[in-house]
Amino acid sequence: MARKSPKNFEDALSRLEAITQTMQTSVLPLEEALATYQEGLELVRFCQQRLSAVEQAIQVLDNDKLKELHLESE
Repeated sequence: MARKSPKNFEDALSRLEAITQTMQTSVLPLEEALATYQEGLELVRFCQQRLSAVEQAIQVLDNDKLKELHLESE
């Protein structure tokens, strides 16, 4: 069964969270567990690639210097 690629990082992360929840709380048949695990790996790779692309874009915007991010506490 062919899976659709996620549209964006947020969709991939949401599906990955659902997979994680399912695998932690359900007893899946072996074949289904393997397919679900493989889908999770593909989503992790997708998210890593998107994060890497964003990091590269930020470095370009910051003149090739990765700066420490300071977040204000709420």
